[in-house]
Amino acid sequence: MQKGIIAKKVGMTQLFDENGKVVPVTVVEAGPCTVVQKKTVESDGYQAVQLGFGAVTSKHLTKAEAGHFAKADVAPKKTLRELRLDDISALNIGDIIKADVFAAGDAVDVVGISKGKGYAGSIKRWNNHRLRESHGTGPVARHAGSMGSCSTPSRVFKGKRLPGHLGTERVTVQNLKIVKVDAENNLIAIKGAIPGAKGGVIVIADSVKA
Repeated sequence: MQKGIIAKKVGMTQLFDENGKVVPVTVVEAGPCTVVQKKTVESDGYQAVQLGFGAVTSKHLTKAEAGHFAKADVAPKKTLRELRLDDISALNIGDIIKADVFAAGDAVDVVGISKGKGYAGSIKRWNNHRLRESHGTGPVARHAGSMGSCSTPSRVFKGKRLPGHLGTERVTVQNLKIVKVDAENNLIAIKGAIPGAKGGVIVIADSVKA
């Protein structure tokens, strides 16, 4: 991972490529992000940079957070994220990272929190098949079905795909292509869909599999 930025999901639209084909894109507001902290192998056991994104008033900070920003001598930020980079020598506390750190054609990984869908059944949650709607199945065609064997093992195995909470989890989508960068307005258009709802905070970084 060589570069990264914190962004906010704006929404989806479409662009046209040089051949006139429609390209579905997700538009994100990327940066500007401020370097709040540098972590080194000597002091922390690994090297990384902590970026801050989004303005926030000091009344919404705890004393620990206020002291953290005061030590770095940077304005308070709403969101903090840490990026492990191979080389952080060129970055210093207080540096500003903008959308132009990426360019059209770059391959990136996007990390976000997926949309929360509440309590969901096994069909919606795990894509299970329905039961047969014949021969006395009754009004339970969308239920989980068999739980396993009888007296052996006399229990349900761990990992059984059952109903439960769906969504609101960290999701990484890999190898997405950047279609367009508008550095003046801090906007990046990424081909395809990315996790989360509109207004959600995401992290864009160089793809590890490009």
